[in-house]
Amino acid sequence: MDYNFREIEKKWQAQWVADKTYQVDIDPDKPKFYVLDMFPYPSGAGLHVGHPLGYIASDIYARYKRLRGFNVLHPMGYDAYGLPAEQYAIQTGQHPAVTTENNIARYREQLDKIGFSFDWNREVRTCDPEFYKWTQWAFILMFNSYYCYQAKHARPISELIECFETQGNKGLEIAQTEELHFTAEEWLSWNERRQQETLMNYRIAYLADTMVNWCPKLGTVLANDEVQDGISIRGGYPVEQRKMRQWSLRVSAYAQRLLDGLETIDWTDSLKETQRNWIGRSEGAEMDFPIVRHCGQDPQSPDRIKIFTTRADTIYGVTFMVLAPESEYVESLTTDEQRSEVAAYIEQTKKRTERERIADRRVTGVFSGSYAINPVSGEEIPVWISDYVLAGYGTGAIMAVPAHDSRDYAFAKHFGLPIIPLIEGADISEDSFDAKEGIMMNSPMENGKWKMENALILNGLTVIEAIAKTKRFIEDNGLGKVKVNYRLRDAIFSRQRYWGEPFPIYYKDGMPYTVDLKDLPIELPEVDKFLPTETGEPPLGRAKGWNYQPSEL
Repeated sequence: MDYNFREIEKKWQAQWVADKTYQVDIDPDKPKFYVLDMFPYPSGAGLHVGHPLGYIASDIYARYKRLRGFNVLHPMGYDAYGLPAEQYAIQTGQHPAVTTENNIARYREQLDKIGFSFDWNREVRTCDPEFYKWTQWAFILMFNSYYCYQAKHARPISELIECFETQGNKGLEIAQTEELHFTAEEWLSWNERRQQETLMNYRIAYLADTMVNWCPKLGTVLANDEVQDGISIRGGYPVEQRKMRQWSLRVSAYAQRLLDGLETIDWTDSLKETQRNWIGRSEGAEMDFPIVRHCGQDPQSPDRIKIFTTRADTIYGVTFMVLAPESEYVESLTTDEQRSEVAAYIEQTKKRTERERIADRRVTGVFSGSYAINPVSGEEIPVWISDYVLAGYGTGAIMAVPAHDSRDYAFAKHFGLPIIPLIEGADISEDSFDAKEGIMMNSPMENGKWKMENALILNGLTVIEAIAKTKRFIEDNGLGKVKVNYRLRDAIFSRQRYWGEPFPIYYKDGMPYTVDLKDLPIELPEVDKFLPTETGEPPLGRAKGWNYQPSEL
């Protein structure tokens, strides 16, 4: 007798629906267990093999726990917002809501045929106003919060305002974009706009100018994995690096807490190490390199370059500095003679994502025309610009030590810059000597005498001893400070064109304010078409009469 799986499975799947087999209610007599899958994006193509590959494994586990007496919550939903639906709307003239609904119906049909044990009464759709009401609510909470390092969690921004009114920001251990110093008197003397601009420096959800992958044709910011060779994967349009005003989340404030939390969870050592590398904690020193002023230089330009290094002991091996092309220092430090060459290089760099720049080992760069002074040795060193330095890590500027860093070495070799070894026995004939141990040498001497009074003498010390001594020297002489840095960056999340939940924000005098919680959700407006406006705004710029009147006005 043949096994007619189509009829048998159809029969029992219908029976499971009728009996509400997988519907979950609160049952205090059973231990709770939660099995959550990653929600699929409902595209027109339907499920792909990767969806059931993961869902089958979690479904097996959900059934196992259910048979062991657990009250298992195993929901499913759809990550239903995104650019593909909007692009399809542009091509076909259909509203994204219509195509998304059709795609969800197709996904549901396929998921049902596989026979997963999902509780469909708890289905989630991210495009449902009743769902994104709560993401808007979460955004408002983050906007109205700051991160306190002493408490190790977020606190209401209202508490911070009270503190500013009574003592300014002196002595506060809080997460911030830029280190500010002001008194209570100064805070109280500022107008509302100035105060709001200052609070933006501390909010967990905040606006900031950030380098992004901008695609003019799509009218949107793209993630690194949506760009290849300077072209958008969807549509094949040119993409460029551009500094734009973006909403960000201050994820970096949680870096140490995330690291500490790794010790409390049941993960494999290899996975924990991957997370530690992603967070990227590094202890080092932040120091200032004074700029050599030259004729015609803008008197308002910075007089020093701030850098962060984990290897302060290599200060005597610094033979040049490198700025990221996006660095705020570039404009003011580029001399008139170098301006056209620098402009051409920066234009070329805009076509490459950060990921491509990290992976590509080709050596490129341009001289700014300016020089800085090594704060320890007193020597002048040239300031270059190169795309192997990224604006998002540290200060977007580095002190280059070619003898002991492979990318600095390649750059120095390519442009004929000096290479000074600092560790005894270092062979730099073919490549840099990257060992993190050894005995130090080449602290600067002339005719057997130290070049400077109270010089930092590192010769004969081990690398570890030299790092500690250099940090003390930097702090004791007011050249900088010891600092902990993290590779983890704040998350940019304002990539919406049209088909995404609106930010619960209105603007007054150019500054953002949150809408009242009672007015949530703020729903998408109707627009006549889903293309960016003629002036480059996203499709939301086409909305007519889409405004908000706060209750206090």
